[in-house]
Amino acid sequence: MSASVSMPLGGVQVGSYDSYEQAQAAVDYLSDEKFAVENVTIIGTDLRMIEKVTGRLTMGRAIAAGAAGGAWWGLFVGLLLGIFAEDGGNWLGSVLTGLLIGLAFGAAFGGMGYAATQGRRDFTSTSTIKASRYDVMCAPAHAEEARAMLARFSLRNQ
Repeated sequence: MSASVSMPLGGVQVGSYDSYEQAQAAVDYLSDEKFAVENVTIIGTDLRMIEKVTGRLTMGRAIAAGAAGGAWWGLFVGLLLGIFAEDGGNWLGSVLTGLLIGLAFGAAFGGMGYAATQGRRDFTSTSTIKASRYDVMCAPAHAEEARAMLARFSLRNQ
């Protein structure tokens, strides 16, 4: 399966930045200066995944998280079914029934999911992918113009 991009990765480098925010600001500057930004690509290189551990995962927390997620889904389904209720009492019953069934199933699946790991991952975390450098690339026909504009941009931001 091949991916399609509007510009080949072999464009000309017109800028290199330490953070994505700096590269984004550079492209935003090009856009503000009416440069044809559809000729520009930001490429992150030397990718690394950073996983921040946020806490300990226990059976109780897994069940609580599953119950909370299930309750939201149950509430959603109950509200949808409540649309077809004939009166207010039936509507409230549909909503509460959906909420309780969602809560129960969510708690059960949260507990089963935790038990299935057999203690191999008893923590919660968040993951991000960061690049060590972000290169702004440009189609060769427009590279000199972009490079000149980004030179003015870098002088302005010093």
